[in-house]
Amino acid sequence: MAAMAAAFVNSTDRHIFLTGKAGTGKTTFLRNLAESTHKRHVILAPTGIAALNAKGVTIHSQFLLPLGSFIPERNAPDEVNLLGNFWDRDNLSSKHPLNGMRRNVLREVDLLVIDEVSMLRADLLDAVDHRMRQVKHRYDRSFGGAQVLMIGDLYQLPPVVKDHEWSVLKSWYDTPHFFAAHALRPYADGSGGFVHIELDKIFRQQDECFIRILNNFRNNTVTAEDVAELNKHYRSDVREEDEGVITLTTHNNMADDLNRAALERLPGDPHFFTADLDGVFPESMYPLPEQLELRVGAQVMFTRNDPEKAYFNGKLARIVRIEDEIIEVAMADSGLPYVLKKVRWENKRYKVVEDTKELTEDIIGTFDQYPVKLAWAITVHKSQGLTFDKAIIDVGQAFAPGQVYVALSRLRGLDGLTLRTRINANVVSSDADVVAFTAGKHDAAVLPDLLKEQQRGYLREVLANTFHLMPVQFVAERIFKAHEKAFFADNTIRQALVDLVEVLKKEGENTLRFRGQLIRLLESGTREELLTRIQKGSAYYTDLLLVHVKNTVRNTAVLSRLTGTKEYREDLDDLDSVLMKKIAEIAKAEHIAKCILENVVVSRNEGIDRKLKDRRQAILEQVAAYMVEHHPAGKGRSGRVRKAREAGAKKAAKGDSYKLSCTLHAEGLSIEEIAGKRGLTRTTIESHMAPGIRNGQVDITRLMSEEVRDAIAARLKEFPEASTKDHVIALGNAYSYGQVRMVAAWAEREP
Repeated sequence: MAAMAAAFVNSTDRHIFLTGKAGTGKTTFLRNLAESTHKRHVILAPTGIAALNAKGVTIHSQFLLPLGSFIPERNAPDEVNLLGNFWDRDNLSSKHPLNGMRRNVLREVDLLVIDEVSMLRADLLDAVDHRMRQVKHRYDRSFGGAQVLMIGDLYQLPPVVKDHEWSVLKSWYDTPHFFAAHALRPYADGSGGFVHIELDKIFRQQDECFIRILNNFRNNTVTAEDVAELNKHYRSDVREEDEGVITLTTHNNMADDLNRAALERLPGDPHFFTADLDGVFPESMYPLPEQLELRVGAQVMFTRNDPEKAYFNGKLARIVRIEDEIIEVAMADSGLPYVLKKVRWENKRYKVVEDTKELTEDIIGTFDQYPVKLAWAITVHKSQGLTFDKAIIDVGQAFAPGQVYVALSRLRGLDGLTLRTRINANVVSSDADVVAFTAGKHDAAVLPDLLKEQQRGYLREVLANTFHLMPVQFVAERIFKAHEKAFFADNTIRQALVDLVEVLKKEGENTLRFRGQLIRLLESGTREELLTRIQKGSAYYTDLLLVHVKNTVRNTAVLSRLTGTKEYREDLDDLDSVLMKKIAEIAKAEHIAKCILENVVVSRNEGIDRKLKDRRQAILEQVAAYMVEHHPAGKGRSGRVRKAREAGAKKAAKGDSYKLSCTLHAEGLSIEEIAGKRGLTRTTIESHMAPGIRNGQVDITRLMSEEVRDAIAARLKEFPEASTKDHVIALGNAYSYGQVRMVAAWAEREP
């Protein structure tokens, strides 16, 4: 089932709920997926500790959600708004907007992974859906077209909703559980919804009798015989210190009292070890107390997995020596000694790297501490994900559905069970909504056929959307309209947007025909021809868009030297991100199509990623060289000119030097004559011709023969990532830097 789930993630766009009984490997699946998926993703969790364990971030921090509840309407009724801490779509957007960093991240995301989803409320999932539709400008698809993978066990910790919150939310939701979210409802055309996959191979338990009892707990079919079998393990006189095991109890204060009492009974002095904190690491995320109090003889539990396999999360040990900062323990199962070392927990956030436009993790805070805590007792809540060979279970005061099941399922078998209080049949029931929902899960037998159907639909979507340039055109037109009245001495800044919009409009009809052709080839089963067409289309549109990426990066760099251009630069940065995302989609289209058509796993293709990275780096180097030559760092100026002055000025301003050279050339002067008249070098005057060629002011055939132009152009086309210097050397220094730049400008205008 794990392979089936991975296939649904990587080769479909269907939302997925991945569940499984305790010990079926949900955490391992998440780790493996994060390393292998080709989709840009973020990992989320409902709480700080859950996010830390999943190596992700909290939902509230990534989506900047305020405390309170979400009403899935544009305008909630007035009586709801008056209650406070209830947010509808409109006031969430207006009063708590996303900042630029988070907006950039979410725009790049193909896949949202939500771990421990059993704790996530339906209204908060709908708030996530609202944010995603907004940021991706796609209101016709749930989560703006991003895929959502939800991982968790609904028979474990439920969502927390206060009575006054539920009194309002129940008007919109049948249950607080995530699966009631409006975003997960199927559409009228049969699309939408989600696939429900259950991992069924249990790795933790091998005891058939114990597995049967646990299943009965999950399914609300516990029998008197089950309860009687468990209660055979009841002992009223058990003590943690005597047994050398851990107690699972229901409330924090009960666990704290047991640990404190056991610690105080030990002889010897206490020792205190303080965590090393750096950066942003909120107390709600502390994986351990900031100050550990330990004594020789204390029973402790490891709270991390060791990369070298010396210990695992949940392994018990006893402290045998403390000297200064040296803490030595003996493992409970083997007695082997081990000297503790501090380990690091990281608080992270996701960000898009400004230069490369890569989605990456940014470590904003760290917490270094010895990875152990007192372990005579622990709450059922904090035991999730842990495995014990032996444990004392004290759930006589169980207060939430599933608590007894979670506690029992931490054990490998009945032989390790000791009950401090007898199991009461009245507190073992599971949540009725959860049982009803689980009964409707997909039959494992239908999943292969459903996968093939979804893969076909996904490939259609990839082919239809990848070669659809309207999203890029939408952003370019929005930016042009927002800055329509902004004129600069360097008129290529404005002209670049004009050119991009014109190119995208011109390509609109071509892309429509091309996409139709791809879909027809897909439907007809002409695999080789389809892949060939994708390959050719990818090469054409990649080259087309890379020209405008370079223009956008260059203009952003130029504006960075001018004052009062922050808003314009931010908008160009948005355009840069949209262009690079589209280029990345185009680069992956053939790989995705080939994998799905050949029925192999769609995995991350390092070669594609590396090529994109190299092309991006080449553009950055070219722009950096351009800036050194044409816009050396200095005191910032506005660079703005009035429209009338720009249209009628005959004499160029200092920042308008290339225009004067182009004007003199138009009057009939040669490169050498212009250089002499202006007291500049020939290379400088040649570089002035390049923007003139780019904007159509200068005819390149007046500056060089067609043979020279075509010889340089052939080299540029074959090696688009290379720098100007590389081209000059490769061409045997037969042509100047200025000539190469002029041909590059000509190629941008007439590819």
